[in-house]
Amino acid sequence: MTSHLRKAELHCHVEGAAPPALTLAQAEKYGIDSTRFVRDGAYLWQDFTSFIDCYDFVASVFRTAEDYAALAEAYLTELAAANTIYSELFISPDHGEAVGLSPDDYVGGLAAGIMAAREKTGIECRMIIIGERHLGPESVLRRAEWAAKFEHPLVTGFNMAGEERMHRVADYARAFDIVREAGLGITIHAGELCGAFSVADALDLVRPRRIGHGVRAIEDPDLVKRLADLGTVLEVCPGSNISLKVFPDYESHPLRRFVEAGVRVTLNSDDPPFFHTSLAREYETASKVFGFSDAEIDTMTRTAIEAAFVDEVTRKSLLAKLQAVDWG
Repeated sequence: MTSHLRKAELHCHVEGAAPPALTLAQAEKYGIDSTRFVRDGAYLWQDFTSFIDCYDFVASVFRTAEDYAALAEAYLTELAAANTIYSELFISPDHGEAVGLSPDDYVGGLAAGIMAAREKTGIECRMIIIGERHLGPESVLRRAEWAAKFEHPLVTGFNMAGEERMHRVADYARAFDIVREAGLGITIHAGELCGAFSVADALDLVRPRRIGHGVRAIEDPDLVKRLADLGTVLEVCPGSNISLKVFPDYESHPLRRFVEAGVRVTLNSDDPPFFHTSLAREYETASKVFGFSDAEIDTMTRTAIEAAFVDEVTRKSLLAKLQAVDWG
């Protein structure tokens, strides 16, 4: 069992963390028919395209700052109960705007939930602004320009997610230049649905500190070596990869091969209820399925904290918590 291990998560989309029961309650609150997307306590989707549709539906039932505060607090409280000391949430103001919620209120609601969870449990959390790739380069550029000017102590990074098969990384390079100049941490989804070239393009054009997923890099040994040499951190989400059929099974998943090649990796849940997982389950899978020792898993957690988009005082505090002996 890995319940005793302290945990950290760098890759989770906040709307994608909504438990189906909470989504159903929200849909009922606003009189929205949920039958196409939720059945028998589970989200309904078949492939990546229908997953995005289902995700957008879930996002559509969170409509106020208070709704988002409740969502963030619920998820972070769940994480803290699993011995998690740090979380980064990917947040998309585009989803707030789609239901008439301003970016300020969207972020403010999430921040209220984050603070409430920290007050109750001690868990630390930061928010990473998402640009949605499938909304096009101009949309992501606008979001980057907004993020560069938006100042909030809990907003510390910028990311691009969404349909990886649309457009080229080069189409978005300017957006990342803008947020880099503003001092935000940079990560980008790459090498999930698209092959190793997607990861190489991200390294060449975006120069991120971290890459979301990145697992298709395994198809190019030279690229794997480059990742190891650069120290680029991969936010690996095994349960998500299997659910979305990026790999057919855990036996073919490259997590252990990355570790053996010296690539820095972290464990993450991505959109946990969509993929019938949780951060606790990902840690358990790392132990029971991949065969990693507690020490090896602790190294992944340390990597997550070292790569977290936080100030150095917070990082030192989190590392101290990770090192502390749990006498409980």
